[in-house]
Amino acid sequence: MQKWLLVLLAVLVATTMPLAEAAGKKHDKVGTSAQAAKATKSVVATAKHRKQAHKRHTKQLAQAHKRHTKQLAQGHKQHSKQAAKSHKRVARHGHRHHAAVARVAASAIAVPVAGNGLKPRQSVDPLVASVAQETPAGTNLDLRSAAVLVVDQKTGEALYAKNADVQTPIASITKLMTSLVVLDKGQSLSEPITISVQDVDRVKGTRSRLPVGATLSRGELMNLALIASENRAAAALARSYPGGADACIKAMNRKAAELAMASTHYVDGTGLNSGNRSTAADLAKLVNVASANPNIRQITSTGEYGIDLPGYRTVRVRKHGKTRRVSREVERRVAFHNTNVLTRDPDWEIGLSKTGFINEAGHCLVMQTRIADRKVIMVLLDSEGKMSRIGDANRVRRWLQGAAG
Repeated sequence: MQKWLLVLLAVLVATTMPLAEAAGKKHDKVGTSAQAAKATKSVVATAKHRKQAHKRHTKQLAQAHKRHTKQLAQGHKQHSKQAAKSHKRVARHGHRHHAAVARVAASAIAVPVAGNGLKPRQSVDPLVASVAQETPAGTNLDLRSAAVLVVDQKTGEALYAKNADVQTPIASITKLMTSLVVLDKGQSLSEPITISVQDVDRVKGTRSRLPVGATLSRGELMNLALIASENRAAAALARSYPGGADACIKAMNRKAAELAMASTHYVDGTGLNSGNRSTAADLAKLVNVASANPNIRQITSTGEYGIDLPGYRTVRVRKHGKTRRVSREVERRVAFHNTNVLTRDPDWEIGLSKTGFINEAGHCLVMQTRIADRKVIMVLLDSEGKMSRIGDANRVRRWLQGAAG
């Protein structure tokens, strides 16, 4: 019996061992597969993360490169603009400097003869036949204007001169001659003139407060042209001249020849074209004659001028229980200020004034004024800053007052 039990036990052990080994192998295989799957999943996740990180990094690099390229382009554009502006100014002043030097070398300095009183409309050498290019040493007013001439209007004596015979663009100083020939022609100042598309500035693209279609009298247009330097007003004056703008320009050049303004030439009635050129010496002659005209004296010495212009105003209208907005045409009062702030300064006694500016001409100012009980003509051309011409006028005034005191 015991023997049979041992045999049976041996059979059971022999049968169970293979099954246990198979089960163990199966368990090991399953565990290995799970670990392999988990490892594969981890590798895939890592690769995906690296791909996303690389994509983000590439995008950031592209954005940074784009910003850097844009900044470089802007910096280059700004530098080029500044360099071009600087080159333009240097070239302009260099040309004038050489012109002045050439004139000084070519001609002797002449001193105006005292006692040759000025006569309006005098055609031969009405003011100064020839002036010194530079005021004698010892008189340095530190003026910012490139060309200057200060003349005693009664005697014709040049009190201060710098580059007075150098020809340069004169911008809106041109409007003095435009108005003078219109007045010489005897055209009615009350005649209505309508602003046309022909009067719109196509040269410099300047804006205007005078709309196309607005109708004003010739006198109003002259006020706006001389006080506020309105380009459309000046263009309308030239266009309405008998024979049109071309005839007006011819009359301006004839008038310049009559006044012995040998270095002066006009190509339009506004001064927007840089072909309008003159010298400080020639402009002093123009100011001398223009200041004798009561209309020009009264207009140019006015600090402010107002006109009525058509406009529109939005109002609320209630109808049938409903409120709506409608636009109605109305007359509105528009104030125009003199471009020379000194006309509004009570310390100045100004008989005539006109300013001018385009890039080619710089800031310009001509005046007839009384300083230290003496009538003086002052011409300041090509001043670099907007207020420099005003500063120069004040410096000349203080100098003349000090000399008289």
